[in-house]
Amino acid sequence: MAEGSVVTIGKFDGVHLGHQEIIGTAVTTAKNLKLSSVALTFDRHPDALLNPEQCKLPLIGFEQKSSLISALGIDAMVTLEFDQALANMAPEEFVVNILVAKLKAKVVVVGVGFRFGSKGSGTVETLRDLGTNHGFEVIELESVSIDGEVVSTTRIRDLLDRGEVSLANRLLGRRHSSIGVIEHGLKIGRTIGFPTANMSRESNGYLPLDGVYAGWLKVNSKTYPTAISIGINETFGAVPRVLEAFVIDQADLDLYDKIVEVEYVEFIRPARKFDGVESLVAEIRLDIEKIRKILEIN
Repeated sequence: MAEGSVVTIGKFDGVHLGHQEIIGTAVTTAKNLKLSSVALTFDRHPDALLNPEQCKLPLIGFEQKSSLISALGIDAMVTLEFDQALANMAPEEFVVNILVAKLKAKVVVVGVGFRFGSKGSGTVETLRDLGTNHGFEVIELESVSIDGEVVSTTRIRDLLDRGEVSLANRLLGRRHSSIGVIEHGLKIGRTIGFPTANMSRESNGYLPLDGVYAGWLKVNSKTYPTAISIGINETFGAVPRVLEAFVIDQADLDLYDKIVEVEYVEFIRPARKFDGVESLVAEIRLDIEKIRKILEIN
């Protein structure tokens, strides 16, 4: 990056439409100026270090974040370890040591209300003043709104907690998804005619409200219509919260030990305990008929 770069800074903890606008502006600006574009982010949310009791589960895992940012055309993603030394860094020290010395920033793109440096003491105005002194311009972008609602990670997480995946998807600008390895489970679904793929609890991607969802399962470049169940399976005795996927019309599909991506399309119903296998099977059949209509499959 000898000639310099256009840098955007953020947690990018959802890579939602707001983040996409910021990263896209950095990419376009860099191309226009014939500079490199860089997304500067962190290995974890600052709250994981500074306010661990209040730190929420991330919407996406690191691998998801890296893939999504790369798909937006960025030249490089630089990930800083958010440790105590970084948390204590003064605004000017951050600018001089990282933006100027390491990234040779000529333009810095940030969202409205951006804060940086020790205890968030640096503001966008601080960044502009430092830019004047150290040779870079600052572009501050307003928040993105959909139907009058500001797009934010907090809002998206709230929607997922209520099962409103279709609205969350609108704010994300894509389908929310979970990615993980398929493990051997209790194989209860197989005994009642609906074999499910159990995703590892180490998966990436925030799990929405317990319940049943219409969605898609992607594996080996193929996409399959899927009934997704999130919950603890109270009908057969509670187990730890898990994602189970029943791939429709694919009884012989072997997914064990494969990495799959499950995309959420629409909420079908909340999780509930059934009084026996017959009532559970009847409900699953109704679920699948609804999912067929939603996904427009025969």
